[in-house]
Amino acid sequence: MQDLEDLIRTIPDYPKPGIMFRDITTLLADAKGLKMAIKSMAKPFENENIDAVAGIEARGFILGGAIADRLECGFIPIRKKGKLPWKTIGQEYTLEYGVDVIEVHEDAISAGSRVLIVDDLIATGGTAEAAVKLVQRSGGNIIGATFIVDLPELGGMQRLADLGIRSHTLVAFDGH
Repeated sequence: MQDLEDLIRTIPDYPKPGIMFRDITTLLADAKGLKMAIKSMAKPFENENIDAVAGIEARGFILGGAIADRLECGFIPIRKKGKLPWKTIGQEYTLEYGVDVIEVHEDAISAGSRVLIVDDLIATGGTAEAAVKLVQRSGGNIIGATFIVDLPELGGMQRLADLGIRSHTLVAFDGH
């Protein structure tokens, strides 16, 4: 996946000093790279009878919609608190300096639905873990999670593995 790695821009010291921000917008702008990323993210789950892809706001919407199309299933947006127009259920998760909440419509996931979680990047895994808990509380079964970028030093993939979630990433970058 070296080609994909080369399409991801690194922005030093953003959003604060010491952070190496992995910007996938350059990959999204490349037609061949985007197609390769979508295909590669979906491939491990092609024979899993996925009912819905749950994409985490905001880049998970871009990727998740395309993956849902490829897997011929529905798409469920997982959004930040207050962004969905209908009755919701929420899940708190811890940030570096505080707590945030993600939500899903209370009727978005049918009991027993087979759900794939999608986002662009996994770092500490806090948001992904919150998405897992939210889908499970909604009655869905998590079949897996897929991301473009892993920042292994931050432990997000291990955090999902500890929850029993099969996860897949395309590229890994040292540092954070």
